[in-house]
Amino acid sequence: MIREAKIEDIEVITEIYNHAIRHTTAVYTYDETSLEERETWFNKKKNEGWPIWVYEYEGAVAGFATFGSFRDWPAYQYTVEHSIYVSDLYRRKGIASKLLTHLINDATTRGYQTIVAGIDTMNEGSMHLHKAQGFKLMGVLEKVGYKFDRWLDLAFYQLQLK
Repeated sequence: MIREAKIEDIEVITEIYNHAIRHTTAVYTYDETSLEERETWFNKKKNEGWPIWVYEYEGAVAGFATFGSFRDWPAYQYTVEHSIYVSDLYRRKGIASKLLTHLINDATTRGYQTIVAGIDTMNEGSMHLHKAQGFKLMGVLEKVGYKFDRWLDLAFYQLQLK
């Protein structure tokens, strides 16, 4: 089940996000976030009208997804960038795919033209997922991040909405 995130979900959202920081290159940062920082993030997103969706699997929050502005300049107002994170306990159950479909439908309903995804090139699963949903690879920025003692390349994918 996909539903709007509630403030009560912040602890699990923080755990999922911190796991990604510690163990993956999905987030180009080194330090885990605190519960207070995630609460600030949550409130800012909600106050600015951006969605945060959670996927419940057997009653537990198994993942979350959101989108927000691609860039802060007004000419980008019809383009959004999204993020999807799934708990390591619930991967390979189609959750990311369902969240991505939901984000695409939500962005379309809200009148956006384009969704952008920045994906580390080592994340083959995410790149495959986005291609399967119609996203096109628009380019790769090489060696723009450094984590786990290696250089990271960032691929940009784009979907034109109907």
